[in-house]
Parts: sequence; C-alpha cells; structure tokens
Amino acid sequence: MDGLTVKVLGSTVDCFTRCTHYHSEKDIIAIKFHCCKEYYPCYQCHEEHANHPASTWPKHEYDTKAILCGNCKTELTINEYLNSQSICPTCNAGFNPGCQFHYHLYFEK
Repeated sequence: MDGLTVKVLGSTVDCFTRCTHYHSEKDIIAIKFHCCKEYYPCYQCHEEHANHPASTWPKHEYDTKAILCGNCKTELTINEYLNSQSICPTCNAGFNPGCQFHYHLYFEK
C-alpha cells in the first residue's frame, strides 16, 4: 500500500472493513471489484452502492492486489488470498472461511 490509506466503499461499520451484512470477528477483508477497481466489504455492499453490475476477476489476473486485510491493511493478490487458508500472511489474523461460498461472485472458476 506504500503508506496510503485504501478507501473502502459500502455499508462499513468499523475500521476493520466489517459491514452491515457481514460483521463477525473474522469478517475483516474487503474485495476490490474487477468492474470498478473499488474496494467493498462484500457483494451486497457493491449491489447497494455501485451503479453498475459486478464482474468477476478473470484467472489470468489473479496476481492483482485485490484483497485488503482489514486488520493490518495489507493488500493481497487474489492468489495470495485464495492460498492463505483464511489467515492473513502478514499479520496472522483469521479471515472468515465461509467467504469461500461466495468466491464465484468475485473470482472466475
């Protein structure tokens, strides 16, 4: 991130990127959406706040930094995130493993 603050849009409820839809202790990631290159906590926030439909990240772009750890603010590539076993490789914070059920909304299969 080079010391810059990443802006997270949507219905965020705290500085860890939790939102009104997902706000458990482990709901601490935000996703940069392929369509607009903007970070949102979840697909529902994008649906409610963006003025366009979401698109998924193509596999050939999985080396793009598109996941923000809400705990340490590190931006991860999609590959780093998908291979993290739901633990931030930088700060060891736990991510919600249930997010995998929504991967099809964010990432091409």
